Amino acid sequence: MRYLLKRNLLIFFRDKSSVFFSLLSVFIIIGLYVLFLGDMIVQGMSDMPGARFLMDSWIMSGLLAVTPITTSLGAMGTIIVDKKYGLYKDFAVSPLKRSTITGGYVVSAFFISLILTLLTFVLAEVYIVLYGGELLAVKAVLKVMGLILFTTASSSIMMFYLVSWFNSVNAFSAASTIIGTLIGFLTGIYIPIGNLPSAVQTAIKIFPPSHAAVLFRKIMMEQAEKVTFAGAPAEALEGFRLELGIAFKVGDTTLSSSASFIYVLFFMVLMSVLSLYKFSKKEK
Repeated sequence: MRYLLKRNLLIFFRDKSSVFFSLLSVFIIIGLYVLFLGDMIVQGMSDMPGARFLMDSWIMSGLLAVTPITTSLGAMGTIIVDKKYGLYKDFAVSPLKRSTITGGYVVSAFFISLILTLLTFVLAEVYIVLYGGELLAVKAVLKVMGLILFTTASSSIMMFYLVSWFNSVNAFSAASTIIGTLIGFLTGIYIPIGNLPSAVQTAIKIFPPSHAAVLFRKIMMEQAEKVTFAGAPAEALEGFRLELGIAFKVGDTTLSSSASFIYVLFFMVLMSVLSLYKFSKKEK
């Protein structure tokens, strides 16, 4: 597996276009926020202290939920290229175990996604500080890094199962474009979830990465919320959280962080089982 891991990492990082397009959704979200969304949202909260810090933390925590999806999907492009040139079949008939081949793709995608997501986290913190915010406390940083490990692993497994159904570069490119376009909406970044119709809100709550966004937001926005909502009634803070997707409400119940974590974990396990089942059969 070590050879496959090294090979896949080198192939991805040597292809600058793959790295760029893996992060394209991140660049688009940051660009839209810096040029339009940031000022529009903050202007609507101009009477609230620390509004810029609060909303910068909101957008950057959302980015951390998006990045593992797009980067792991981009890393999975190696599988499609290998299928195109017949290298995947060469691996399959070699003495390597099928689990080793599969593990090589998944683990390499995990490391690629982890590196790029950690880089995004560092840049996000720099951005927040440059615009007058505060660095996260050490305890919060450790929580975010642990969550990055978890979401990167879950995203890599989910994207691996998705990509396993594609055999052509065109199909993979189309899927990547669609996912990259929709991911900002489905995680409630472009438009806060509270401004969307109830049917769309339900779709967002079903989408596993949106729960990862909730987890990141609760950690990264905690300091800013204390500044902005100091002295405000608890109902105001709860309404704000529901409006911006910092918490999800199902029926009359507001989901806890543990519930969102378990939900993502469930899909991670489900995709693992489905992937093992699919790749236990020989490719024809």
